[in-house]
Amino acid sequence: MVYRTFEELVAKLKASPRAVRMAVAAAGDEHTIEAVLNARKEGIVSPILVGDKPLIDAALEKFGATVPQEDIYDVADLAEAAKFAVQLVREGKANLLMKGKLDTSVMLRPVVNKETGIGKGGVMSHFTAFEVPSYHKLLVPVDGGMVTYPTLEQKKSIIENTVGALRAMGYDEVKVGVLACVEKVNPKMPETVEADALKQMNLRGEITGCIVEGPISYDCAVSKEIAEFKGFHSPVAGDVDVLVAPNIHAGNIMGKMLACTAGAKMAGFIVGAHVPIVLTSRGSSPLEKYNSIAIAAAAAE
Repeated sequence: MVYRTFEELVAKLKASPRAVRMAVAAAGDEHTIEAVLNARKEGIVSPILVGDKPLIDAALEKFGATVPQEDIYDVADLAEAAKFAVQLVREGKANLLMKGKLDTSVMLRPVVNKETGIGKGGVMSHFTAFEVPSYHKLLVPVDGGMVTYPTLEQKKSIIENTVGALRAMGYDEVKVGVLACVEKVNPKMPETVEADALKQMNLRGEITGCIVEGPISYDCAVSKEIAEFKGFHSPVAGDVDVLVAPNIHAGNIMGKMLACTAGAKMAGFIVGAHVPIVLTSRGSSPLEKYNSIAIAAAAAE
């Protein structure tokens, strides 16, 4: 199965027998509270709010909502709030983590702590999904938010993280395109060499649960007609799920182009830790935060 829209994803979650327990660090801003309340209303999550309690109470009051007092922890200091939310996950009291209004670096510091964090010891990467009006299903470009200049092994980990999340969401066979500006291996273009290496790893069974194609250009990945015109034949062509960018700049630019000029809706979270981490920008809209909660909750399931 695949998801065409976030609405389809939410419908699946609403049919789930239980809501995911989600710890929210620095939960006092209105956009975060609005998104969390909407997700709770749809039965997607059951929130635990950690942060400055007067701010949390004020935000809840604005929306005419309440949260059980035992699910609100008064931790005003931002760094301590992040640490406490991570601790809730370690203790098994939450299986989803969300960043509220605090810097990403502050949120991630307790996550990656080797003694008290929730990392697995491997690569953590940024999972982003876009609902693009002109494409027939959700599109997942990675990694535009975490790994700056990934090595070949890190690209392998990014693919494994992303495919693992999609399979947890119900995908059967994920189609992965490793992007370059051409479709042929060129020794003078390291991106094409590494793309082919990842494809060969997939063919040897070293990367599983997916079909990896590379090098592949963006147009061939998303348009079967263009791929056929170019004589490029692959089950991934025109039906790609995951687009692996050569570096963080390409991934970030691709995502912002989809959102800002192609009218795409976006959701994102961190994969590679023991639980998904909703890590949207502090300036993200309530809808983007809500979609991110939904897709992370689906991965957590």
